[in-house]
Amino acid sequence: MALAFALHGPVQASDAHGEEAKPAKAAKAAPTAPAERAEEKPAAGKPAARVEVQDPMDRLRERLAEKLGATKAAPTSPNVLRVAARAEAEPAPAPAKAAAARPRPAAAPKHDTGHAAHWSYDGEGGPMNWGAMKPEFAKCSTGTRQSPIDIRDGIKVQLEPVPFDYKPSAFRVIDNGHTVQVNVAPGNSIEVMGRRYELLQFHFHRPSEERIDGRQFDMVAHLVHKDPEGRLAVVAVLLDRGSAQPVVQKVWNNLPLEKGEEVPARDTIDLNALLPTERSYFTYMGSLTTPPCSEGVLWMVMKQPVPISPEQIGIFSRLYPMNARPVQSAAGRLIKESN
Repeated sequence: MALAFALHGPVQASDAHGEEAKPAKAAKAAPTAPAERAEEKPAAGKPAARVEVQDPMDRLRERLAEKLGATKAAPTSPNVLRVAARAEAEPAPAPAKAAAARPRPAAAPKHDTGHAAHWSYDGEGGPMNWGAMKPEFAKCSTGTRQSPIDIRDGIKVQLEPVPFDYKPSAFRVIDNGHTVQVNVAPGNSIEVMGRRYELLQFHFHRPSEERIDGRQFDMVAHLVHKDPEGRLAVVAVLLDRGSAQPVVQKVWNNLPLEKGEEVPARDTIDLNALLPTERSYFTYMGSLTTPPCSEGVLWMVMKQPVPISPEQIGIFSRLYPMNARPVQSAAGRLIKESN
């Protein structure tokens, strides 16, 4: 097929024997000379010279070999063989197509207030803007029973002690990008007003989100429970600077190296060791303290803080220097305090 294309190209500029036409010599020929070359006749009395006629295809092959070995012609020259052009010149667009198909590094995304992953504790994604980020987050700005609150003027009543049914359990630690969370195996629960709530997970905030009479603590652990109907109950254990806390240390020992990575611990954890010895508490109805800020959450804030060492606080601070939502309006809510 390559030869067929060549016959329609270079041969037009050659004679029947494959030799290139020489325009300069053609200008000297007589005007009446025929276009085609006539066979020369021998002089009188002399035998005719035998002229070997080379096969045109052989000559064409020779010329093709000469062209392939010679300096390339300009791309616009009509004598450039299309076979050579396809092998050398035309592959250039191929990398361009490949580059177009190859995924480019994404440009730095602009802040998208509709994306849940962008909520944080400062800047444009901070608590003041949570309610505008997604329709599901509307309660963060429009809710009337939000948490945390500054607990003041609690009504002292005879509240039943919270029966904690905790036992050594398997656990997994995850840094979810907002806090360090510990997912606990089933089998731990509390019972409040005849309703049983299963412990799902606990996590940490620094400083404490709750305040008691205006006082804020170094950290807080939130123990999240859920009943069969999906209602939530959260126990808040305040953590104050002091001696080392064994449960916290066990969690720190199993911290994942990457955010979003869930690490199964080889040990078990007993949440009884995280609770204060004095089990009196405040209780009120509030919300989640993170988006979507759902309301209808039963809160129990333990009155006695649990000690945690400065070194343990420092470890969490390296990950999350501040991950506490500001206090919300109590809005006249009833706060009960156990005697």
